[in-house]
Amino acid sequence: MTSTTPRPGGPDRPAVAATHRSDAVLSRLQLLVTRKLDGLLQGDYAGLLPGPGSEAGESREYRPGDDVRRMDWPVTARTTTPHVRRTVADRELETWLAVDLSASLDFGTGRWLKRDVVVAAAAAITHLTVRGGNRIGAVVGSGGDAPVPRRGRRGTPPVAGPGRLVRLPARSGRKEAQGMLRAIAGTEIRPGRGDLGALVDMLNRPPRRRGVAVVISDFLAPVAQWERPLRKLRVRHDLLAVEVVDPRELELPDVGVLPVVDPETGELHEVQTADPGLRHRYAAAATAQRAEISAALRAAGAGHLRLRTDRDWLLDMVRFVAAQRHARTRGTTR
Repeated sequence: MTSTTPRPGGPDRPAVAATHRSDAVLSRLQLLVTRKLDGLLQGDYAGLLPGPGSEAGESREYRPGDDVRRMDWPVTARTTTPHVRRTVADRELETWLAVDLSASLDFGTGRWLKRDVVVAAAAAITHLTVRGGNRIGAVVGSGGDAPVPRRGRRGTPPVAGPGRLVRLPARSGRKEAQGMLRAIAGTEIRPGRGDLGALVDMLNRPPRRRGVAVVISDFLAPVAQWERPLRKLRVRHDLLAVEVVDPRELELPDVGVLPVVDPETGELHEVQTADPGLRHRYAAAATAQRAEISAALRAAGAGHLRLRTDRDWLLDMVRFVAAQRHARTRGTTR
């Protein structure tokens, strides 16, 4: 008689191996960030944004986009030039990540998949901010919902559901942060459209104390879907948008007939890339789309960091942080 009791580690061996691989990748990312990024960005906070604070700091000249609620009226009256008051970052900062892992992120033609860059960006931000008692949490969104029929006339096309949204509570400590990253890296990307607006809105409800909010996505969802929740998020938090881009989303190569599958709907299209007119129109449409995304992020008051799958994401982060720090110190009065 053959026993049907599974052997220990038998059926779960692939899952265990995948967990070990994920842990190894995250450990390498932690070493990469702490050795390279942490060494290049010295200061009280090596994070991508300084975070708000309650202690008054120095004043500097007002620049378009600054929060008018931080106007330094005494200095403005004395110098007749608008100034804003900087604040010293609190020693305990709360950071929230909105991580988009919808089906469109399961794509890449460069050195990495877009999903890999999303996980790397989340790991870098986490390792740079979880120190000194700082807390970090995340909300993760993926596809998987069936289309929801609209109410109204017959023949009205269905709309996508909000997808699968998971909240990981904010905790302090590197061990808890590592567990959060394992949960993000282990999230299954499901077919179907997600709702980036619903994902961002999870950071607005319930209201939290002022901190840093980071949205990591390719932002390929319609701008009208996520622009308003992003503006609402910026009212209370310092906001950073990390846009993940693949080069094939910007231009098409000349490779003849190219079968293209929409990962969110499963639709298959054959594109004749040998047509120079088609490649030109595609590049123009992609440029217009990215310009619209950049304008929406800028209007929401978000810091905008673009990471590509065919470039060194770590170097791009260093350049971004250096530019942010230079912009914050430029024009400072003592």
